[in-house]
Amino acid sequence: MKGHPEMRRNRVLIAGTALVLASGLAACSSDETDSTAGASEGGDMDIAFIQGVIGDNFYISMQCGVEAAAEELGGINVSVQGPQKWDPALQQPIVASVTATKPDAILIAPNDVSALQRPLEEAAEASKIVLVDTTIEDPSIAVSEISSDNEGGGAAAFDAIKELVPAGGRVLVIDNQPGISTSDARVKGFEDAIAADSDFEYVGVQFAQNQPAKAADIVTSSLQKYPDLAAIFATNIYSAEGAATGIAQAGAAGKVQVVGFDAGPAQVEALQDGTVQAIIAQQPYDIGYQGVEQALAAINGTATESKIQTSFTIITSENLESEEGQAALYASEC
Repeated sequence: MKGHPEMRRNRVLIAGTALVLASGLAACSSDETDSTAGASEGGDMDIAFIQGVIGDNFYISMQCGVEAAAEELGGINVSVQGPQKWDPALQQPIVASVTATKPDAILIAPNDVSALQRPLEEAAEASKIVLVDTTIEDPSIAVSEISSDNEGGGAAAFDAIKELVPAGGRVLVIDNQPGISTSDARVKGFEDAIAADSDFEYVGVQFAQNQPAKAADIVTSSLQKYPDLAAIFATNIYSAEGAATGIAQAGAAGKVQVVGFDAGPAQVEALQDGTVQAIIAQQPYDIGYQGVEQALAAINGTATESKIQTSFTIITSENLESEEGQAALYASEC
């Protein structure tokens, strides 16, 4: 797809901390792959990256950042794996398997704030933990948390809706499921913003559980209940994809304004065909790159940043082809 992460790499390298040089990278697949080049003062380092879900463009882009950091920072073996779908029951065995190998560091996007708490506490006994994208109930076991400003992203989504629907109206939120730190924060940011504007009526949040088909069903049933529905905020890739499908099936394209979160190929296509009017793009590449930087700092005994928040880009059809818009799109492969 367009918008390969080279531009994001340039931004990260300007802000990055130089530690040592060499490379280690992993293929974009669910199978663990190791690669080693260079050396560090204490010998090669092992870093495991556990994605939230395999094959998701957001996590592919994050992996690209991990790979780029591995090319710039030295003496690293990197393994990459993740569950086939967003499910803590599928992610927990992966965490257990990785923990048993005692890598120097684990970068992980936990699937649930509660379910992954104890497994990561056990992993932290032997490995440095860096939380990327999502978090857990007690993140003090981690040397760093790196994520988007998700509350700010939710508030920005409402700002985009206000621009699209200046007269106000009814607004629906479609989320993944409760208990995911990132999307919970997006919903909170959105709800706080809409509560302050009496021109809009918030009809609540419904959960699609990362299933586009379910999100589409939510849209069609909501349009039956609220035929004058003005806008939808979809908090992630799958919710936005399903919302776009549901609106198209209902023949409501152009009548219901949609603001989606994330900038994968499906969201870009929906933006181009006018089914979605704006998308909020995160910076997963930067999160992955900085995750490796923080992991290596912790391994080397140097200071880490306990919490890092990355920004986002609002993409519309007007700025999609701009340098900024293209740089913000998620990768399909590294």
